[in-house]
Amino acid sequence: MKLELADEAATIALANAVYRALPANRAGWTLLLCGELGAGKSTFARAFIRAAGHEGPVPSPTYTLVEPYALASGFIYHIDLYRVSSEDELYFLGFDELDEGCCLVEWPERAPGLLATADLKIELSFESTGRSARIIAISERGSALIQKIN
Repeated sequence: MKLELADEAATIALANAVYRALPANRAGWTLLLCGELGAGKSTFARAFIRAAGHEGPVPSPTYTLVEPYALASGFIYHIDLYRVSSEDELYFLGFDELDEGCCLVEWPERAPGLLATADLKIELSFESTGRSARIIAISERGSALIQKIN
């Protein structure tokens, strides 16, 4: 599925649509956010987290690596792997202990093994008139989610 994103509002709308399409129990879902610097990964993550009911600031986890959000709808983990140099570091981050929540992972290419357990890959890129998003299902439930977004 490919979408044109004319502006930041379109990226926010996409994040809201993805959040609404998820089942009520979002535990164990992993969404991979790909794209170069400035492509909209953090914008998407902030909008997704706000759609879940978070009202405060949504800082970038570039230095903390993981920002947890305990919300009425469940946990969301915003993860940024930009500073991770080895997939082995995920073990030390406690990544295997985040199953009770939904994980939004920026820079997942730093840990290629995540593809085996992820549900959806959202590739954000620059286009001549704005940005675009390519949404790729990785799991069966990811395929079902794309159908709901359409």
